Amino acid sequence: MSVYAKLQQARILLQNTKLKKSGHNKFANYYYFELGDFLPDIQNICQNIGLCGLVSFTEEMAYLNLHDTEDGSFTTFTSPMSSAALKGCHAVQNLGAVQTYLRRYLWVNAFEIVEHDALEPLTGKEDPVKFKEPAPKPVVTKPAEGEWVLTPIGDKFSAEWFEGLKAGVNAALSVANKADDVANIFKNNRTLFDEVKEADKLFYETLMTQFSDTKKSLTKE
Repeated sequence: MSVYAKLQQARILLQNTKLKKSGHNKFANYYYFELGDFLPDIQNICQNIGLCGLVSFTEEMAYLNLHDTEDGSFTTFTSPMSSAALKGCHAVQNLGAVQTYLRRYLWVNAFEIVEHDALEPLTGKEDPVKFKEPAPKPVVTKPAEGEWVLTPIGDKFSAEWFEGLKAGVNAALSVANKADDVANIFKNNRTLFDEVKEADKLFYETLMTQFSDTKKSLTKE
């Protein structure tokens, strides 16, 4: 078979596999496939029928080359590179986030994986979306015993709410004097962070990286 015949066979095999969406956007209330929901099944299918996928990146483009391991033929799927500007992240962390998303989109495209239209819950409503002023920074309180409580302002899980929470974490960590302070900030807001993890896993991981980096820097001192 040609690489195209094998790819079509792989798509049908994946279509008959019961995939479960583990990603959940609580703000827009829809579920989506994360990379780990389908890639292991794709790899098993490719192994069995003789396909191998290779993802690569340049400054301008992302590529997924699907190779026929028997005759060497291949087909390529592409996507323009994008960028991320996650506050509190190093440049390489932003790059990693972009590459993770693009890997997901390339595989979804190549295997015709049907997903919920992420734009649907946010568009097509009768009332136009009104411009909102940036949410004020959340209140960060520091009791005498050195504990912090974060109180984001705005509609829960809205863009403004997330931005406010990020600003609050930045403010709290900026006044932390020792590693124990960092631990207290996390412990006293554990319930809040658990909710964030359920609503936006990538945003949660960004916050946790910031906590880890701050704690390491204070430990060294």
